[in-house]
Amino acid sequence: RTQNMNIGSAHSEGSLEATGVYTFTGAVVITQGTLEIRADRADIHRTGGDIARAVLVGKQATLKQQMNDGTWMNARADRIDYDTRNDVIVLIGNYTVSTPRGSTNGQRLTYDLKSSRLESGGDSGRVSMTFVPKSAQGGSEPKPAPKTAPSTDPKPAAPKSKP
Repeated sequence: RTQNMNIGSAHSEGSLEATGVYTFTGAVVITQGTLEIRADRADIHRTGGDIARAVLVGKQATLKQQMNDGTWMNARADRIDYDTRNDVIVLIGNYTVSTPRGSTNGQRLTYDLKSSRLESGGDSGRVSMTFVPKSAQGGSEPKPAPKTAPSTDPKPAAPKSKP
């Protein structure tokens, strides 16, 4: 991501060196482009002057991202681990993700921001997912099937029997 990461919080501490961890606590809000994350605590890991990773915790940390098709994804989890170098977000602990196309929840989910690909499971818990039909996405009601008009054709004649 080439956009600035903006962070607001009640308190922060850390080093301004090119490599290290900077910690933000208390109503943390992070924005970067259309991405918005809210958490109780954020540990921002810098490597070579760039942000390499953001680890966010809270009851619960939330994430909102506009997807490539213009719709919004909303997520929440006990912990959000954002690998900024690979554009991968991992939601850990009681996660829920919802989009106009469906929703999922469980204990661990990996989300690739570049491809919009999700992978969940791999722990002792179960994954639950709901797919919303395209006709019902975006709040539009599916179109009812057209009603058929009663037939006006006369009844076919009974076959004639052979003598």
